Amino acid sequence: MKLLASALLSALAVAGSACADLRATGDLGVVIEREAGTIQIVNTTKPAMLSRIEGLGDLSHASVVFSRDQRYAYVFGRDGGLSKIDLLQDKIDKRIVQAGNSIGGAISQDGKVIAVSNYTPGGVKLFDAETLEQLAEIPAVYGDDNKLSKVVGLVDAPGQRFVCSLFEANEIWLIDAKNPRQPGVKKFKEVGKQPYDALLSPDGRYYAAGLFGEKGLALLDLWQPEQGVQQILDDYGKDDEQLPVYKMPHLEGWTMVGDWLFVPAVGRHEVLVVDKHDWTLVKRIPLAGQPVFVSARPDGRQVWVNFAFPDNQTVQVIDVKDLNTVKTLQPGKAVLHMEFSPRGEAVWLAVRDDDRIAVYDTETFAETSRLPAQKPSGIFFTDRANRIGW
Repeated sequence: MKLLASALLSALAVAGSACADLRATGDLGVVIEREAGTIQIVNTTKPAMLSRIEGLGDLSHASVVFSRDQRYAYVFGRDGGLSKIDLLQDKIDKRIVQAGNSIGGAISQDGKVIAVSNYTPGGVKLFDAETLEQLAEIPAVYGDDNKLSKVVGLVDAPGQRFVCSLFEANEIWLIDAKNPRQPGVKKFKEVGKQPYDALLSPDGRYYAAGLFGEKGLALLDLWQPEQGVQQILDDYGKDDEQLPVYKMPHLEGWTMVGDWLFVPAVGRHEVLVVDKHDWTLVKRIPLAGQPVFVSARPDGRQVWVNFAFPDNQTVQVIDVKDLNTVKTLQPGKAVLHMEFSPRGEAVWLAVRDDDRIAVYDTETFAETSRLPAQKPSGIFFTDRANRIGW
C-alpha cells in the first residue's frame, strides 16, 4: 500500500512539473543573435527569454517562418543552413545545409512545403516541412549562356504558389508547388533592372518588387497573371540628385494600409505613399534618414520606420490618418528590426550595438521592457504563421 501511495505521489509530482512547463505556442517568438549563430525563444506577452538555441551557423541575414500549428520555427541562415526548431522542447529538431549562400525562405499555404531562395547556387529549392527532405530544385537559369541569377524576394502566395525575383536576370517567377516534386514555373521577363526584394499584399493579390537598377517598382497581379508585370512609379525622383545607398531597404518591411502602400525610397530620406487603386504617388514623407523597414501596426493606424547607418539609432512613427511623422525615438545604437505584438499594443526593437531588445508601448511611446540579447537582428513572432506572404 505504501509503495502504491509513493508511486501515486511521484506520478502526481511529474504531472505537476509537466503542467508547470506547459507553454502556449501563440505566445512565442524568436530573436536572432546574428554574430553568435544563436536564437532566443521568447515569451511575447511577459516579455521574457525562455531559452537559447546554439549551433545555427551564419545568421548574418537570417529570417524565420513558422509551421501552421506554430510549434516549429524554420530558420534560414546566410550559409545555406535550414534549421527546424522545436519551440516547445527548446531544441533543433532537424538541420541541413542546402546551399552555399541563402537569402531567405517561405512556407506553403498548406504548411507542408518549405521553399528556400539561394544566391549560391542561384535558384529555389523545395523541402518537405516535416522531414526537410529535398523535393525539388529550380535553378535560376537565364539568358542564352545559362547563367545563374541570385534569387530574392521569395514569398508564399495563395494557390500553393511561391513568387520570387531574379536579381541579375531582371525576371519574376511564379512557382506552382501543388506537386512539389514537379513544380511548374511561369517566367516574367524584362520586368525592370535588378529587382532586389519584394512584398506581397496582405490579401495575397499583388507582388511588388523594388528595382535597384532603375526607378520604380515591378508589379504582378496574381489574380490576373496573364496581364504580365507592369512598372509603376517609374517617374519618381528621376530629376533628383542621386545619393549613396548605405543599406538596401527591405521590401518585406513595406506595408499596405487601407488604400495606400508605404514604400521606403532607395537612398533617400523619405517614405513614399502610393495609391494602390491606380499606383500613383500620393505623398513623399520626409524622414530622419534612409529607411530600411517601413512596418505598419496591425490596426493600420501607425507606420514605424527604422533607418540605415548613420541614422540607425533613430525610429520614427507616421500617423496614417494625417500622413505625417508624429514621433521620433532614440531607442539605442543600431536598431535593425521591428516586430509588433499580434494586436499591436507593443513593438519589439532589436538594438544590436547595445546588445538588447527594447519593447515600446505603441500608444504612449514609452519603453516598457528590456531584454538582454547578443547582437540581435531579426525578431519574429509566431502569429506570422497565419499571415500570407510572411
